[in-house]
Amino acid sequence: MQHATQFYIDGKWIDPIEPKTLDVIDPSTAKPFATISLGSAGDVDRAVAAAKTAFASYSETTVQQRIDLLQAILEVYRKRYDDMVDAISHEMGAPKQFAHDAQAWTGTAHLETMIRTLQHFDFEQLKGSMLIRKEPVGVCGLITPWNWPALQITTKVAPALAAGCTMVLKPSELAPMSAMLYAEILHEAGVPAGVFNLVNGEGQVVGDAMSRHKDIDMMSFTGSTRAGVQVAKAAADTVKRVHQELGGKSANLILEDADLRDAVTRGARACFDNSGQSCDAPTRMFVPRARMDEALSYAKEVADALVVGPADAPSSDMGPVISQLQFDKIQSMIDAGVREGAVLAAGGPGRPEGLGEGYYVRPTVFGHVTHDMTIAREEIFGPVLSILGYDTEDEAVAMANDSIYGLAGYIQSASLERARTVAKRLRTGTIYLNYAEYSPEAPFGGYRQSGNGREYGEFGLEDFLEIKGVVGYGK
Repeated sequence: MQHATQFYIDGKWIDPIEPKTLDVIDPSTAKPFATISLGSAGDVDRAVAAAKTAFASYSETTVQQRIDLLQAILEVYRKRYDDMVDAISHEMGAPKQFAHDAQAWTGTAHLETMIRTLQHFDFEQLKGSMLIRKEPVGVCGLITPWNWPALQITTKVAPALAAGCTMVLKPSELAPMSAMLYAEILHEAGVPAGVFNLVNGEGQVVGDAMSRHKDIDMMSFTGSTRAGVQVAKAAADTVKRVHQELGGKSANLILEDADLRDAVTRGARACFDNSGQSCDAPTRMFVPRARMDEALSYAKEVADALVVGPADAPSSDMGPVISQLQFDKIQSMIDAGVREGAVLAAGGPGRPEGLGEGYYVRPTVFGHVTHDMTIAREEIFGPVLSILGYDTEDEAVAMANDSIYGLAGYIQSASLERARTVAKRLRTGTIYLNYAEYSPEAPFGGYRQSGNGREYGEFGLEDFLEIKGVVGYGK
């Protein structure tokens, strides 16, 4: 990528004000494969100024013009699909097949969903003599994480464009190449100059400057709860809107009437997907206490069968985690599980055999986990499954809800009616019954310290809109 050390501002690739570079590490090898520039507050000022200027005209575009623009973006995205697969696989270590079928696919799915949403969305409603009008919120600051780059960028950029907003994107500096490719896609699709801008950099510099900026009207942040708190505090002085999708410790309730082998097997696989690096991963599995050992045996089968290896190896089921920092954190959490008395059924500390370089973690299963253990309470963000036992359904629900997080939940039961009843009792933003298929239209977001606001489809579009009441509009 020729402009890897530049930023995309006002429709052009330009050099940073102050030269400062960072190597991008391939997690499969733990070696650099690209170099980017890290931006400053001055670079943010330039990007925001471009977005503010562009807002005057872009906010007045028609719905059909914005539909046409999103369709053009989708067309170019499909043309560059393999490039997106390669970028994601390289920068975050996702196995090629997973990067193709899941990671890059989410970008397509959410563009398609936003086009359908925009085709039917009602921006104006007349209620008696009052007009309710939904208008773009303004200039938006977007901060995205490294774990699902195409997904997270699309679920912010697409609704912002659909709403008529302009924006500045700061992707994760750990996985920036897919974001720079995204900028190329938007440029080729004809997004007007200044509508979309990209500045790479560190959260405490670029992210902080965006959050504090007086000309940014909204911050949309996805990442850790700790960083989300920092964004909200920095944004408070300018009273801008802050939308946050933060951490999770999602519960998977396997009810007593469920097919235990099937439920545990599918739940373990879902936990280990993306090397466990998904905020909504079902990392807390609740099973009837009397069947704990049986459940452990099924989860162990899944963990032992996974082939861990480099992203470009065709045999790899699971790649590395993103960084040395993440690897070290996961190892400390595994050590805590052993130290606090959980039963280690599969995996454990250290790298898988034969993998001396790269940030590889052994798929790990703990059983007989108690509700007060560290691995049952804290987000690990790695391939570590904690299995907890329960005696009654009420106990399982109470433990599932007793968390600072509330992002996602999973319920398995032979009775859909029973699963629906339990779903009403879980305090989480999204619930999947019997491993229902992923939906790009389902509202995504959380309760408590998992954030506020919702993404995906019409719910994501609503978050980029202001509501105006025009009284006396009708007769």
